[in-house]
Amino acid sequence: MAKPSVSVFFPCFNDEKTIGLLVRGIKKILDKNAGKYEIIVIDDGSTDNSRGELSKLSKEIKNLRLIFHRQNKGYGGALKSGFKAAKYDLVFYTDGDGQYDIGELELLIPLMTHDIDVVNGIKMFRNDPWYRIIIGNLYNFFVRNVFGIDINDTDCDFRLIRNSSLKKINLNCSSGAICVELVKKLQDMGAEFRQVSVHHYSRKHGNSQFFNWKRIFNTGIELIRLRLELWKFINPLTY
Repeated sequence: MAKPSVSVFFPCFNDEKTIGLLVRGIKKILDKNAGKYEIIVIDDGSTDNSRGELSKLSKEIKNLRLIFHRQNKGYGGALKSGFKAAKYDLVFYTDGDGQYDIGELELLIPLMTHDIDVVNGIKMFRNDPWYRIIIGNLYNFFVRNVFGIDINDTDCDFRLIRNSSLKKINLNCSSGAICVELVKKLQDMGAEFRQVSVHHYSRKHGNSQFFNWKRIFNTGIELIRLRLELWKFINPLTY
């Protein structure tokens, strides 16, 4: 079988100590498993030396494309930039903090058969502080029931998606609520999902950008707006 063409992107915010390892690592994976490919990093207004590291990498890796946001646009803003920039048939993204094993992309690609549109990861075990695990489980239970989402782990940002499916939906959220919006709109327009267990590791560098009151509040507001928006539409293709 012909190897697929793949766009990989990483949202990056103050990930100077991990982003280089991820980019070099994913290049090795794509060299083996993809035909045409590109690697994209969206730096969402980092205040550390992430941009310096990325500039060095761009001289080393010809398939690397860099997108620099002048100001922080939030997690949703970074994902929207990545989806818009991706040009190949399959689009894979995961976070720039190194909590997922990018080598496990090799598990996802063979599962993307002709009848599947999204291969979504499920964290085997969440390696985060206990309070984040509790909050994460409650959040996942909430969004699955309130939004009618069928997959097990909406919060697992380790996804391989057909670009043709992405082009059928519009994404509006700028916060972490975009993951709910993404999965829900893909599901409602008829995308077929397959799920696979992946490893999740503790954060070795930096701090979570989500767990502060301002971002939690903004995510909550966007979830309310999203729920109201989705109730307005009868035909999901109008998303």
